[in-house]
Amino acid sequence: MGLLDKLSGWLGLRKKEVNVLCLGLDNSGKTTIINQLKPSNTQTQEIVPTIGFNIEKFKSSSMSFTVFDMSGQSRYRNLWEHYYKESHAIIFVIDSGDKLRMVVAKEELDIFLNHEDIRCKRIPVLFFANKMDLQDAMSSVKVSQMLCLENIKDKPWHICASNAIKGEGLQEGLDWLQEQIAQSYQNNEHVND
Repeated sequence: MGLLDKLSGWLGLRKKEVNVLCLGLDNSGKTTIINQLKPSNTQTQEIVPTIGFNIEKFKSSSMSFTVFDMSGQSRYRNLWEHYYKESHAIIFVIDSGDKLRMVVAKEELDIFLNHEDIRCKRIPVLFFANKMDLQDAMSSVKVSQMLCLENIKDKPWHICASNAIKGEGLQEGLDWLQEQIAQSYQNNEHVND
């Protein structure tokens, strides 16, 4: 660690390192969202389905993000729980055009929220109601109702309508998430700062 790194750490100027878990069913747009959040010179041109998980890193003005892009295929969803304990925030992506699998998304969300490593943790959860560009897409309000998000009382949460391909709605969500993480750091909710 260089002298400037040490000095910035002592002064509290070093970027906070944040682990974010990106969850959701397969084909909801998780990888595309993460790709859009990265600097344009590091974005991938071709997105392929995630097998297992991918790890992506990017920085904002005040935080350094490590995002675990978890596969949403049913055979890989059991991997999610192995990353709950070390996560500072969750991004949960929903395909707002896939009405048939909304029940499955709700089941996975309920399993996540009731897991022992998450249940008592005041972790911010950002929901992206993705694929708003589809003609039959449900509004973010309708997605929120179908997932019963109003029942989440012990965690800060926010839902954003998004179109990952065009990047619409992503910055709003990331801004909210950064604000929530910064507040939890100020409240000393993260000890591994």
